Amino acid sequence: MRQPGKDTEESVRRITRRGLILGSAQAGFIALLAGRMRYLQVNQADEFRLLAEDNRIRIRLLAPARGLIFDRQGVLIAENQQNYRIVVVREETDDLEAVLTRLRKLVDLDDALVDRAIEEMRARSPFVPYTLVDRLAWEEVAAVAVNAPSLPGITAEVGLSRHYPLGPDFTHVVGYVGPVSDYDLGRIEDPDPLLQIPNFQIGKYGAEARLEPLLRGKAGNRRIEVNAAGREMRELDRTPGTPGSDVQLTVDYALQNFAQARMAGESAAAVVIDVRNGDLVAVGSAPTYDPNLFVRGISVGDYKALTENKFRPLASKPVQGIYPPGSTFKMVVALAALEAGVISPGETVWCPGFKQTSGRRFHCWKRGGHGHMNMHNSLKQSCDVYYYEVAERVGIDRIAAMARRLGIGTRHALPLSGIAEGLAPDKAWKQSRHGEAWLLGDTLNVGIGQGYVLASPLQLAVMAARIASGTAVAPRLVKSVDGVDTGTEAEPLGISAAALNAVRRGMFGVSNEVGGTARRSRIAAAEMEMAGKTGTSQVRNITADERRRGVFRNEDLPWERRDHALFVCFAPFEAPRYAVSVVVEHGGGGSVAAAPIARDVLLYALHGGLPPLEAYPAEQRREVGERFDALDLRGPLKPPPTDSRSRA
Repeated sequence: MRQPGKDTEESVRRITRRGLILGSAQAGFIALLAGRMRYLQVNQADEFRLLAEDNRIRIRLLAPARGLIFDRQGVLIAENQQNYRIVVVREETDDLEAVLTRLRKLVDLDDALVDRAIEEMRARSPFVPYTLVDRLAWEEVAAVAVNAPSLPGITAEVGLSRHYPLGPDFTHVVGYVGPVSDYDLGRIEDPDPLLQIPNFQIGKYGAEARLEPLLRGKAGNRRIEVNAAGREMRELDRTPGTPGSDVQLTVDYALQNFAQARMAGESAAAVVIDVRNGDLVAVGSAPTYDPNLFVRGISVGDYKALTENKFRPLASKPVQGIYPPGSTFKMVVALAALEAGVISPGETVWCPGFKQTSGRRFHCWKRGGHGHMNMHNSLKQSCDVYYYEVAERVGIDRIAAMARRLGIGTRHALPLSGIAEGLAPDKAWKQSRHGEAWLLGDTLNVGIGQGYVLASPLQLAVMAARIASGTAVAPRLVKSVDGVDTGTEAEPLGISAAALNAVRRGMFGVSNEVGGTARRSRIAAAEMEMAGKTGTSQVRNITADERRRGVFRNEDLPWERRDHALFVCFAPFEAPRYAVSVVVEHGGGGSVAAAPIARDVLLYALHGGLPPLEAYPAEQRREVGERFDALDLRGPLKPPPTDSRSRA
């Protein structure tokens, strides 16, 4: 039998061991808990403070003012207008329908808009602001403000909206803006947070789209206090955004307006370029439309009218339109031949009215032929047979190389939408594109600007400017950004002076000598004499039967089957300043439809305003005066005061 004392001692030892184990475990747990609390309260204090602050404070982005766009004279062509709007917070209204009924006595709201607004507001949280209507007149906003006590939940706010004060004149140059769409967000790899702002507007077309990063600016922000439900309680502070850069374009508003007015009623394009520095002083496309329609949300009826117009007003013809250049391409062939040494300016080619090649006749526009033609007369009278012969001698690859040197078949780097590359075809291109060998007949067709060759009015203007200046002048649309000029020096063209002079003299003969295809469009003022070249490009094949019977007059055909009319020119001849290209779609002959427009536009550019009638031949002055009187022209505009935020 055990002794009681020994049992007691053993029990005490056991209890002591268990107590030590439990105590150690408790002490360890307390130490672990204390360490964790220290980590959370000290080491992670900043992070949790930020999380707590974020539950109470929200940061909202503020849209910056979009950069302004000016013409070369400083006249505003894209501005920001104050936009008054009505915002509704449903939670703050005593009776939504009743409040809107009272509001309609002050602001004209149609039934469909109000019904849709009520439906959308009820589908949202009651404290979320809803924009009911915008672009209100100040009188309407003032009326709402005066009656605020009877309109709980209704607030008048002010913002900025894009506006184009010169309307249709610059649509195809400046373009327009519109709200960010899912498509816009989908094609941007790293979208700016600004694009998430509801109804934020970005450039959709033209310079507005291509210069978007410059014009957009940088977001500001405001810090607001919210409650646990996310409702805004008060604004704590505000940091305004950085406005976008102001951009000055090279275009002249008055010349642009004149070009647009002069092309009224036609489906046409006109480009005016300063041959000294490449400045595009006018880029006209007719017909045009008001870009403000798109900013405000174009109606179905207005958009349908644009898309169904056979003159295609939505297309920017100067840069997107590509056409067979017709006889305006003959300068390219002439320069390629002179540089290759396959013909001299004085050498003649016999023109009987056609050239027989490989059992096929290639016809001249003059049915009976021109007889003996040298280079000067071939340009002056636009003899096709001469250029069939010259093109055969020089070959397509050298013609294509010269075309690219003169700006054809090149996509010029400009901030415009859909710039066409055109086409200066060669043997490799046809093999790659069609899997066929290049034929001699292809060369002959290209020799007169038909066949595969295609050029835009912009490219034709660049071609004329390079021939006039002898330099590789590049077209420029942006004159300055925030007052900093973007100009560069043009490199020499690399074509001999003798070759350029021979072609220039031929172009002079076109406009000024008896027998020249554009002599009727000559300039009478000796100090402003013009050198030019007419062109007519076919849009259909003339059958042998039609040619034999003579049944192919343009005026006898439906409009869409008539030839395109083209004209390129530069002036003054002795000291070139401007080059112009004009294309009139389905206008017929270049001398009749395109040359008169080009002359008027060129003279306007040279005079810096409406040209005097003395610049025209005496027998045409009455007709010209009547034409000018009928034009819808803008009066002189003054540039706005200097903006203090210029970063120049």
